[in-house]
Amino acid sequence: MVQAKWNGAVIAESDDIVMVEGNHYFPRDSVWSKYLMHSDTTSHCPWKGDASYHSLIVDGEINEDAAWFYPAPKQAAAEIEGRIAFWNGVEVA
Repeated sequence: MVQAKWNGAVIAESDDIVMVEGNHYFPRDSVWSKYLMHSDTTSHCPWKGDASYHSLIVDGEINEDAAWFYPAPKQAAAEIEGRIAFWNGVEVA
Protein backbone atom coordinates (compact mmCIF):
# COMPACT_ATOMS: atom_id res chain seq x y z
CA MET A 1 0.00 0.00 0.00
CA VAL A 2 1.44 3.38 -1.03
CA GLN A 3 0.65 6.30 1.28
CA ALA A 4 0.94 10.07 0.98
CA LYS A 5 1.53 11.72 4.38
CA TRP A 6 1.85 15.30 5.52
CA ASN A 7 1.92 16.86 8.98
CA GLY A 8 1.34 13.49 10.63
CA ALA A 9 -1.76 12.61 8.62
CA VAL A 10 -2.30 10.03 5.88
CA ILE A 11 -3.66 12.11 3.00
CA ALA A 12 -4.05 9.23 0.53
CA GLU A 13 -3.39 5.51 0.27
CA SER A 14 -3.79 3.03 -2.54
CA ASP A 15 -2.23 0.07 -4.33
CA ASP A 16 -3.44 1.54 -7.64
CA ILE A 17 -0.71 4.10 -8.33
CA VAL A 18 0.29 5.51 -11.71
CA MET A 19 3.85 6.86 -11.92
CA VAL A 20 4.51 9.74 -14.32
CA GLU A 21 7.77 11.68 -14.31
CA GLY A 22 8.62 10.32 -10.86
CA ASN A 23 5.30 11.42 -9.34
CA HIS A 24 2.79 9.05 -7.73
CA TYR A 25 -0.74 9.69 -8.98
CA PHE A 26 -3.40 8.38 -6.60
CA PRO A 27 -6.98 7.61 -7.61
CA ARG A 28 -9.22 10.50 -6.56
CA ASP A 29 -11.32 8.23 -4.34
CA SER A 30 -8.23 7.17 -2.35
CA VAL A 31 -7.55 10.76 -1.21
CA TRP A 32 -9.16 12.04 2.00
CA SER A 33 -11.16 15.05 0.78
CA LYS A 34 -11.29 16.46 4.34
CA TYR A 35 -7.63 17.46 3.91
CA LEU A 36 -8.11 19.20 0.53
CA MET A 37 -8.80 22.91 0.09
CA HIS A 38 -9.60 24.44 -3.29
CA SER A 39 -6.87 26.56 -4.83
CA ASP A 40 -7.17 28.95 -7.76
CA THR A 41 -3.65 28.03 -8.90
CA THR A 42 -3.25 26.46 -12.33
CA SER A 43 -0.28 25.50 -14.48
CA HIS A 44 0.29 24.15 -17.96
CA CYS A 45 2.30 21.16 -19.15
CA PRO A 46 2.84 20.90 -22.93
CA TRP A 47 2.12 17.16 -23.03
CA LYS A 48 -0.23 16.62 -20.05
CA GLY A 49 -2.39 19.74 -20.32
CA ASP A 50 -3.68 22.20 -17.73
CA ALA A 51 -3.31 21.31 -14.05
CA SER A 52 -5.43 22.49 -11.14
CA TYR A 53 -4.33 22.49 -7.51
CA HIS A 54 -5.51 21.89 -3.97
CA SER A 55 -3.84 23.07 -0.80
CA LEU A 56 -3.68 20.66 2.13
CA ILE A 57 -4.98 21.50 5.58
CA VAL A 58 -4.09 19.29 8.56
CA ASP A 59 -4.53 20.36 12.18
CA GLY A 60 -4.93 23.98 11.13
CA GLU A 61 -1.70 24.07 9.12
CA ILE A 62 -1.86 24.75 5.39
CA ASN A 63 0.47 23.44 2.69
CA GLU A 64 -0.27 25.69 -0.29
CA ASP A 65 -0.82 24.00 -3.65
CA ALA A 66 0.63 20.69 -2.44
CA ALA A 67 -1.70 18.54 -4.57
CA TRP A 68 -2.35 18.77 -8.28
CA PHE A 69 -4.48 17.05 -10.87
CA TYR A 70 -5.38 17.30 -14.53
CA PRO A 71 -9.17 17.68 -14.93
CA ALA A 72 -8.95 16.96 -18.67
CA PRO A 73 -5.48 15.62 -19.49
CA LYS A 74 -4.29 15.43 -23.07
CA GLN A 75 -4.45 12.02 -24.76
CA ALA A 76 -0.75 11.36 -24.07
CA ALA A 77 -1.49 11.56 -20.33
CA ALA A 78 -4.90 9.88 -20.29
CA GLU A 79 -3.72 7.43 -17.61
CA ILE A 80 -3.70 10.21 -14.96
CA GLU A 81 -7.29 11.31 -15.50
CA GLY A 82 -9.13 11.19 -12.18
CA ARG A 83 -5.88 11.07 -10.20
CA ILE A 84 -4.05 13.39 -7.80
CA ALA A 85 -0.32 13.79 -7.14
CA PHE A 86 1.51 15.51 -4.29
CA TRP A 87 4.69 17.49 -3.62
CA ASN A 88 5.98 20.27 -1.38
CA GLY A 89 6.87 18.20 1.67
CA VAL A 90 4.27 15.44 1.25
CA GLU A 91 5.99 12.10 1.85
CA VAL A 92 4.99 9.28 -0.48
CA ALA A 93 6.11 5.75 0.35
